[in-house]
Amino acid sequence: MTLTREAAIADFWTRVDSQEVSDPADLDAIWAALPTVGVDEILGDWKGGELPSGHRMDGLLASVNWHGKWFKSPYDVAPMVCRDADGNLYSNTEIGKGEASLWTVEFRGESTASMVYDGQPVIDHFKKVDDATLMGIMNGKTSLVRDKHFYFYLQREDG
Repeated sequence: MTLTREAAIADFWTRVDSQEVSDPADLDAIWAALPTVGVDEILGDWKGGELPSGHRMDGLLASVNWHGKWFKSPYDVAPMVCRDADGNLYSNTEIGKGEASLWTVEFRGESTASMVYDGQPVIDHFKKVDDATLMGIMNGKTSLVRDKHFYFYLQREDG
């Protein structure tokens, strides 16, 4: 299925709002229609959410009180920003197995901003939904389930 960018964005928001499990092929069609993004464009603080697809990680981020990601600079990245029992945000380096860095990485034939974890074989790739929203795909040896990726989104907090 090929989508126009406008149709992909509308479909993206429908899936974010519903939180129903999507067929990965439908999420891949949205991804394919979105533009790539540069590392400098995504610096800042982001709140995240899942795009459920039947992946084994669906629901796990909420169980660890995942809030989002902090991209302070290309080499100062907190991939697992969580809330503690008092509601304070912190970088959960135990779950993230360290922190991360931002690179431009080719994925599916396109070069786009990607977050490379320091302590595990995982890369999160990003594409632009709008100026304040990113779609993400988690990729790597430990995140693939029968060749299927984990899908998520980020919304800018620091406008």
